[in-house]
Amino acid sequence: MGPKEMSLSDRTGRDADCAAGAARRDDEAPAAIAVKGWRYHHVGIPTETPREGEQYLPGLKVYVSGFESSPYGIQWMRFDADAPYPEMVKTVPHVAFEVDDLAEALKGKEILTAPNSPSEGVMVAMIVDNGAPVELLAFTRALKANSA
Repeated sequence: MGPKEMSLSDRTGRDADCAAGAARRDDEAPAAIAVKGWRYHHVGIPTETPREGEQYLPGLKVYVSGFESSPYGIQWMRFDADAPYPEMVKTVPHVAFEVDDLAEALKGKEILTAPNSPSEGVMVAMIVDNGAPVELLAFTRALKANSA
């Protein structure tokens, strides 16, 4: 049985192994994907250099670029000096996952930014894992239906 064919009890056991610090094999997806069902969304990379095609989001005090055109989900972010985010968000790259239930996904995690809605139809929060920021996003059903 391959990693994607694991039974629920195998996945639950593997999740417990990962939580207990057991090593993940080279051919295994991270538990966030393989066990929790989170879906990769993007990698956010802070920069201080203006980038071609960046868009300014005044309410968020950030310039963004790349997300719409990158086949890998790379998003560049250039923050205003007074942007109201933790220093880690403004200086350390993050990986982002789409989750079905943001409140459930946040249980037991170190919260870096509390759940908030940067735009209609989406809720986001950031956690810290192994010293790095991780963004979690939950989209409303209406937004997902309109984008399908």
